[in-house]
Amino acid sequence: MSVSSRLISGTAAAWVQIGINLLTQLALVPIYLTYWRVETYGLWLAILSFASILNSLDLGFQEYLAYEFLKIGKENLSKISNYLCSSILIGVLLGIIQIIIVTGVIYWGVLPHLLGESLIGIGNTNTIHEAGIVLLLQGGAWLVCGSIGGLLTRVLSTFGYYPRMAWWGVFASVLMNITPAVAVMNGAGLLFTGIILAVVRVLSDAPIYVDMLRLLRKEGVKIVYPSLTLGWQIFVRSSVISVTNLFENFRQQGARLFLTPFVGATGLAAFATMRTGANVAMQGLHTITNPLMPDLMRFLHQRDQVRSNIAFSTVWVVAIALMAPALIVLQAVFEPLYRAWTRGQIPFNHWLFALLSLGVLVYAIAQPAISVVRGNNLLKQQITISSLTAAVVILGIVILVPLLGIVGAGMAILLAEIIACVAYSIVAKQWLSLHELIWPQRSFNIALISVWITAISMGGMIGLPQYKWIIVCVSMLALFWNFWKYWHTLPVLATQHAMRLVINLPGVKFLFSNN
Repeated sequence: MSVSSRLISGTAAAWVQIGINLLTQLALVPIYLTYWRVETYGLWLAILSFASILNSLDLGFQEYLAYEFLKIGKENLSKISNYLCSSILIGVLLGIIQIIIVTGVIYWGVLPHLLGESLIGIGNTNTIHEAGIVLLLQGGAWLVCGSIGGLLTRVLSTFGYYPRMAWWGVFASVLMNITPAVAVMNGAGLLFTGIILAVVRVLSDAPIYVDMLRLLRKEGVKIVYPSLTLGWQIFVRSSVISVTNLFENFRQQGARLFLTPFVGATGLAAFATMRTGANVAMQGLHTITNPLMPDLMRFLHQRDQVRSNIAFSTVWVVAIALMAPALIVLQAVFEPLYRAWTRGQIPFNHWLFALLSLGVLVYAIAQPAISVVRGNNLLKQQITISSLTAAVVILGIVILVPLLGIVGAGMAILLAEIIACVAYSIVAKQWLSLHELIWPQRSFNIALISVWITAISMGGMIGLPQYKWIIVCVSMLALFWNFWKYWHTLPVLATQHAMRLVINLPGVKFLFSNN
């Protein structure tokens, strides 16, 4: 399969998964708010956030190994086999450690403070007990599916199977989203819904495991006796990425946990639901960057300036031509949809929605720089930037939320994204210069202009709601002008690649085929 075919297939699978996630989110929130109280829904979100933070211990280890597998190359099968089996041993230990952490949190009575006493109610021991069981079940499911399965998925990407694994992800996503919702509709409470989610996760991964093991045998990757020494060495080298991912995840998911003492269950639910649009935009961006990463790293290591610029431009084209206009339109139309979606139980906050959307757009502009830094395992720089931005989010929430409410959390997250964008860009530019490559500064500056246009447009719509459609039209013209400037900075090969990518996006390809 060619580079373009892999990118198109992987992107298509990811877009399908995003569509499924979006549709299920649109359906799930009204379902949860119909059959559960807002407080129960807020507790469910807090449990999932805490579990996600714990999973960061594994994800950093897996991310480091993904790049190591790419560096080793698919030709060196013996080394890949040694690395994989030794890493699985460490992965299992990390999964067990997460379960031990949850057990300790429950045993020493820390759980109510982590999930927010206002959500649980310190005297409601039954609810505390149920929340603890759900966390343990999610930890057990992660041990089986995430700690081991994540490593197998990453090694198979080295052999060009990223799109196949992405389509398996679509299958698992459908089951994991639908079955808990069905359980809730049939009267399931917090505990039974958590049981259903854990069981379905394990069962849905069974056929995926069968396929992954078959592919590994086909490619000649063997099961060898694991080396604890090698596994430990890999873990030590990856520990910086694990800590970095912990900070990154804390910036995203941990904000929810820090919010609970200040805004309560309703505020937490409002923050989470209003972030849905931003999360969908972020997932859409990852559908481009994730399948592109293996080829980008190859271009960088080959010092191929032209093809590296094509990879960078692909991400910025998506941000300028698709994300920025979509976020502006969403700001204009989302309020009535949001009220119907949440059954009027959660108030809509225009400023919070705008701040969260801008944070994702800034994150999108920073993606090429982030890819350079992470793809080359620049560990010291990663942990410095991640710890700084996590601290900004925490301090911002502590200082701003008591003054401004949940809008303060949105301001803290946007500020952290801006700092991360600037820092990653500086580090990426330095690395490229050392390796005789050039950071495409002009294209980057034009991409930043799209952020300013979007920010001014959103602020104008909030301040002058009676003129919002005029503002939308003017902003679309400004974004089109900016995109036209950007398009003319690209080499011919890059424009051809971008057109090919857009034509093969879901829906567009179908439209062209009918014509």
